[in-house]
Amino acid sequence: MKGPAGRSGGAHRMGRLVQRLRRLHWLDWAILVLIALFFGYIWFQIDGALKYKWRWEIIPQYLLRYDEEAGRWATGILMQGLVNTVRISVLAGVLALAFGTILGMARVARNLTIRMLARTYLEFLRNIPAVVVIFIFYFFLSEQLIAAFKIEAWARGIARGENAWIWEIFFGDMRRFPSLVSGIVVLALFESAFVGEIVRAGIQSIPRGQREAAQSIGMTWADEMRFVVLPQAMKKVVPPLANEFIALVKNSAIVSLISVHDLTYKTVELVSSTRAIFEAWITTAILYGGLCLALSLLFRRLEGPGR
Repeated sequence: MKGPAGRSGGAHRMGRLVQRLRRLHWLDWAILVLIALFFGYIWFQIDGALKYKWRWEIIPQYLLRYDEEAGRWATGILMQGLVNTVRISVLAGVLALAFGTILGMARVARNLTIRMLARTYLEFLRNIPAVVVIFIFYFFLSEQLIAAFKIEAWARGIARGENAWIWEIFFGDMRRFPSLVSGIVVLALFESAFVGEIVRAGIQSIPRGQREAAQSIGMTWADEMRFVVLPQAMKKVVPPLANEFIALVKNSAIVSLISVHDLTYKTVELVSSTRAIFEAWITTAILYGGLCLALSLLFRRLEGPGR
């Protein structure tokens, strides 16, 4: 049974919901009605004009299924793709943050050559479609790096080893590790351009007086950045970096073009095998939307109250 605290908490949440509904303008309700009519029209066209036969009952088994041979629940291909998307996004986000921080510092360096090289890299990536960038980096960089460092042979050795399960927690199936690395590197290099501009703006937002004070006490440029500028700049750029990470999650779908087994790639496989086109893509959209919404709420909580 719920105690007084639980009932009061529920009443408080209900009260807040009622207050929010009361604040809605008539134009807000009109927009909501138009959106509902739009989706209703789309549903009617699919169900009526196209004579599409819906098969939602097959979707749950591709999310979670019971493996009778193993005697336990196992993830379906859509959930496997979602887990891989999370892996790719997290690892690519860490690399993009590292590369982007270096690029942001290079954009404000005292050396003109370093500044121009960093700006050239950033402008090149920001002004070329993401799909083109993906293929350029994949065919001209990632494959060469994998061959040079013999990553494929190393991954196969790990997959045959006794402790393969430890690696699989972080990287999934080690037999597909080379393609996963390609996707992570390509996505990180692409996103680092946007992170670099965010970091550059954060560095330039620090009052020049603080930098001059650091120089006056004999700090080198590296120490000035490390102890004075970057700690303050990184606090200021947390909100835009959070938004960029959410954008990275959505952009991660691009790596499916280079055969990385993310959520989008698994959805294409599901559509090819079942022909459940709308059910598969609607489910995928819900999974992406739920993941991005959860991240948005998490980052909002981490930023603290008043934001």
